[in-house]
Amino acid sequence: MRQAMIFAAGLGTRLKPLTDTMPKALVPVNGRPLLWHVIMRLKEAGFERIVVNVHHFAQQIIDYLQENNNFGIDIRISDEREKLLETGGGIKKALPLFDQDSPILIHNVDILSNIDLNDFYEKGKDHEATLLVSERTTKRYLLFDEKMLLNGWTNIETGEVKSPYPDLKTDNFQHLAFSGIHMINPVMFPVFEEMPDRFGIMDFYLKWCADHPIYGYCKKDLRLMDVGKIDTLREAEDFLRKSL
Repeated sequence: MRQAMIFAAGLGTRLKPLTDTMPKALVPVNGRPLLWHVIMRLKEAGFERIVVNVHHFAQQIIDYLQENNNFGIDIRISDEREKLLETGGGIKKALPLFDQDSPILIHNVDILSNIDLNDFYEKGKDHEATLLVSERTTKRYLLFDEKMLLNGWTNIETGEVKSPYPDLKTDNFQHLAFSGIHMINPVMFPVFEEMPDRFGIMDFYLKWCADHPIYGYCKKDLRLMDVGKIDTLREAEDFLRKSL
């Protein structure tokens, strides 16, 4: 079974004032909510089950999905209204809603890209975890060795480094930017039980990458847009017309 999770629980503070009355997932781009764009891309790539986590204006998302008959696929809700669990904690809470024998593709609701999700799934399904990365310019980079195995993270502006390897030399590694799209294989599911209820997924990967091979998949011609701010909404419409 092909299954995916869409992160839709965030507060969307950078999209205020729109998110004063609606969740980020329902902010429209080209006349359709961000959530619709991600669901349609997953459905076209053959995904049969999708778990959507909710917190901010959660009922609006639930109602939207029900009004659209879950777009003809198995869509389940992971309810975080009681407590926002961050990305890693969100996956941990949602795990019982998934088939325990199939990988999970995870997709931020506010990410638009030209990635072929079917191709990414096929490339990542046999690895314990796979992160979609690219060579775009940013302040924060993941550090990969020559085998594309994750070794750490760095903020080049502050010089901060996170890694399970002491005295890691960042110059020895490829600096690649995370896309907000990744995959986790069932072999990793038990590891989540060793984490607290609330944690970020990147902290999870950085904690365990010395014990579990976490691969990066670098798409050279990746076009990606984070629809995180009001002034990016119009750019997002142009992006959709040109890229998808």
